[in-house]
Amino acid sequence: MDAGTMWMRTVVKTSLCVALAGSLWAQGGAASSPSRPSDPAKATPATDASAGKPHDDSFVIGNDDVLAINVWKEPDISRSIPVRSDGKISLPLVGEVQAAGQTPLKLEKDIASKLQSYISEPEVTVIVQQINSQKFNILGMVARPGSYAIANSPTVLDAIALAGGFRDFAKQKSIYILRQNPDGGQSRFPFNYKDVVSGKNLSQNIKLQARDTIVVP
Repeated sequence: MDAGTMWMRTVVKTSLCVALAGSLWAQGGAASSPSRPSDPAKATPATDASAGKPHDDSFVIGNDDVLAINVWKEPDISRSIPVRSDGKISLPLVGEVQAAGQTPLKLEKDIASKLQSYISEPEVTVIVQQINSQKFNILGMVARPGSYAIANSPTVLDAIALAGGFRDFAKQKSIYILRQNPDGGQSRFPFNYKDVVSGKNLSQNIKLQARDTIVVP
C-alpha cells in the first residue's frame, strides 16, 4: 500500500470519528439539558392570600351567623364558630372580638391586629359559612308562620313550602310581600299563587331579601 493511500484512509477515519463524536455529544446534551421553564405566570398557581376570598363589603355579619376563621399555619386558632347573641366571638390568643356589625374584611383586620403580639404577620381569612342573622317573615294562613333564615336565595314559593303550605281558606290569589326600602319606605309586591303554579306571571315569584314579610290572608 503506497503512502498516498494510507494518508487518505487516515483522513477518512478521522472524519468519521469527529462526526460520530459530534452526534453523541448532541444527543447527550439534549438529554441532559433542562427543559426551558414555562411562563411562571402560567405554570405556578396563584399564591396571593387574597385571591378568591369571598369578601363582600356590602354584607354585614349578624348574630347567629356561623363563621369559618382560618389563621394561616395556626390550626389551633382556626375554627368554625357561631356569633353569640351578644354579637361577639372568642378565639385563642385573641379573646373576645366584636363580630356582629362588621364585614368579613373588617373582622379579618381586627383579628390580625390582636394576633400581632403573638404571631409575626398573621394572615387571617373569615368566611361566612351560614347566614342565620338575615331572615324573612311569613305571616297569616300558613301552617308554620314565623321567621326563617335566608339561605340559597329563596323565592316566595320556597318560603311557602318552608312554612308548611297553606291552611284552609287561605286566599292564595291575594298574597303580597312587604319590603323595606333604603329610604325607610315600604314596597308591596302582589303574588298570585294560582297563577304562578300554573305557569303564568312567573315574575311574581321574586327572590326574597332580608326583612321581607310575606302575608297570606
